[in-house]
Amino acid sequence: MMATILFVTFIILIFLSVPIAFSLGLSSLVYILIADIPLNIIPQKMFGGINSFTLLCIPGFILAGNLMNAGGITERIIDFAKKLVGHIRGGLGLSNVGASMGFAGITGTALADTASIGSVMIPAMKKEGYDAPFSVAVTSSSSTIGPIIPPSLPMIILGTLATVSIGDLFLAGTIPGILLGLSLMVATYFISKKRKYPKGERQTLPVITKSFFGAFWALMMTVVILFGILSGYFTPTEASIVAVVYALIVGIFVYRDLKFHMLPKILLDSMVSTAGIMVLVGMANLFGWILVSEQIPQLVADSILAISENPIIVILLLNVLLLFVGTFMETIAALVILFPVLLPVATQIGMDPVQFGVMMVLNLMIGLSTPPVGVCLFVASSIGKVSIGQASKALLPFLAVSLLVLLAVSFIPSLTLFLPSLID
Repeated sequence: MMATILFVTFIILIFLSVPIAFSLGLSSLVYILIADIPLNIIPQKMFGGINSFTLLCIPGFILAGNLMNAGGITERIIDFAKKLVGHIRGGLGLSNVGASMGFAGITGTALADTASIGSVMIPAMKKEGYDAPFSVAVTSSSSTIGPIIPPSLPMIILGTLATVSIGDLFLAGTIPGILLGLSLMVATYFISKKRKYPKGERQTLPVITKSFFGAFWALMMTVVILFGILSGYFTPTEASIVAVVYALIVGIFVYRDLKFHMLPKILLDSMVSTAGIMVLVGMANLFGWILVSEQIPQLVADSILAISENPIIVILLLNVLLLFVGTFMETIAALVILFPVLLPVATQIGMDPVQFGVMMVLNLMIGLSTPPVGVCLFVASSIGKVSIGQASKALLPFLAVSLLVLLAVSFIPSLTLFLPSLID
């Protein structure tokens, strides 16, 4: 009965468009008041959710991403992608996906990818003769690559929740992220060829090389972070500080697009983003504590396994559940609440926690581009000035490709576990 009140209150608040963090907090408050639990449990559980040394890397990576973005990174990555594949049919669409793959190593967030790359690429694609819904669909679907290829904020959250090596999770997302990007490129190419979208001129090797060196320092951030963490030179939290210093040096002294007068605004934006994430994590931890006290994880596990104990069926059920949740719940909240709930189910059928973590993140990323609350789709549609209905229809081929990659990640463990196994 009490659990029903919790969920009903939460769902009502969601449909009233109350921000997810406050929906979690208010529904938890209603439960606590009705259950006559002391109110001091609220700050205790919220603080417990964010009192982690590992989570300190979140503000660092957010600040590093903002510094790199303000330092002219987006334009250089897009320019390199255009020089590399712009001569192929649908080259601007391919450049859009390629830029998302490069940009993934800078921010690790899908929404930043959509806003930064979309604001440049969507108008450019429309100007070159691409349909607006297609341009929006390419941008929205490719933005989901961001949190798969390291560094990734969702992977950091997972590592904290499950005491799994963040380095392993970063490595585990690399092959699926690249596979997703290449698959979206294939879909973009065939659609572009069918619709006879334009292609640019083939660039000479010196021009491509010059463009590569222009984006080199931006792309190297991922290498520096991964090498440092995996070699043991620094922890993920220390890696985030190294990334900030790296971004400052590259932005101010190498690219020279980052000016000192820009730093206060960048710092303020980073603090606001960090505060929002931390409040969300704290509220989600409180909500998750209530779920555990109501034995919801065990109930969910028993319910899924009661349907079938066949690993194939269970994995499909987990994917359907996560895809559904991803369409309306914010990614970090879903991870904090559902990962501890569903991990026992996954491990009971023999799935490695690292593989399940990547599968879960990919599910929730796909949800960011699907209605009714696909924030990346909303942002891209706003930039492209098309309706959600038009964008959703254009998104279908890319959604199909993304689901095929999701199935591969779900049923082929080596896609996620091969790289981590090399360093164990």
